[in-house]
Amino acid sequence: MSMFYYFFKTLVGKEVVVELKNNLAIRGKLHSVDQYLNMKLDEIDVEDKVQHPHLLSVKNCFIRGSTIRYVQIPPKDVNVDLLQDATRHEHADKS
Repeated sequence: MSMFYYFFKTLVGKEVVVELKNNLAIRGKLHSVDQYLNMKLDEIDVEDKVQHPHLLSVKNCFIRGSTIRYVQIPPKDVNVDLLQDATRHEHADKS
């Protein structure tokens, strides 16, 4: 499994901003993530309300992993030790 999958699993319940390849940015609480990095967000809010007013009434969404450009994570929610450890293990497995 991907180290990114395990990392995002640690963020379940945390607020993230997902920017899609079509420039739509959605802020919400990460409800779940799967091995394809598909994400389900709850309590969503669209960053650009003027450009995307049709999404204002939406409260949760499913985002296909292949449409995601970036995931913004608050620095306090990043476990650097976990990332470093996962990187070491993944590198050791490839060697």
